[in-house]
Amino acid sequence: MTVTDPVALAADRLSAASESGVACQPVRDLIGPDDISLAYRVQQALISRRVASGARVIGRKIGLTSEAVQRQVGVDRPDFGVLLDDMRFRDDQIVPFQRLLQPRVEAEVAFVLGSTLEGTIDDATIRQAIRYAVAAIEIVDSRIEDWQIGITDTVADNASSGVFVLGSREAALSAFTPADVEMTLRRNGEQVSQGNGRACLGDPLNALAWLARTAIDVGHPLSAGDIVLSGALGPMVAARPGDVFDATIEPLGSVTARFGEGE
Repeated sequence: MTVTDPVALAADRLSAASESGVACQPVRDLIGPDDISLAYRVQQALISRRVASGARVIGRKIGLTSEAVQRQVGVDRPDFGVLLDDMRFRDDQIVPFQRLLQPRVEAEVAFVLGSTLEGTIDDATIRQAIRYAVAAIEIVDSRIEDWQIGITDTVADNASSGVFVLGSREAALSAFTPADVEMTLRRNGEQVSQGNGRACLGDPLNALAWLARTAIDVGHPLSAGDIVLSGALGPMVAARPGDVFDATIEPLGSVTARFGEGE
């Protein structure tokens, strides 16, 4: 029987790219360029397949929060993806380069939640839900050839998620102001990106609030224990085999991502 369901067809195309290591054509020919709801259905289908294979959901990521990154990839609104346990690396681990297709690196604030976010979402609710924050490096990746993505392509592709690394210094929200953090990203010791908390939807807390409301709307509220990558603080940078990226996000400290040499 021929499969004609656009969700299944798009999920199959993206899965094949991930499994083969060969990037695919965009999926907007299957799901349309503007149907965000359909794109999230593709994303959920892919996550369901991963969970059925043994992966565990540990949080969410917010993408496309920085105007600089939006300009880089040609979209004009944020999106979100799902974090799985096998996406997380410690900063003393090597990230296998061959696991990724077209990796790009960005630095951001990660929040770990101490309570579920549901019901009315306001500033007080957001602040009370945050257990602590850490510096993070997200390695975004696209299964779409040459990053030729529209908004439905990246949403379907789990918000162009790859892997991520969290720093070790935990900071309570009372100890810093997320909008005021200053980020510097270096590749092999050379500065390659710079930014601050206001680059992330004006404030990483704004990004978290947007995600909390959106997660409720789609029926999957953020839960206690979830890790939330709140979004890039500056332009993302392409990664190459053997690269070492270190990011400093003051006052949260630093975090390092080390890439293997590849095959």
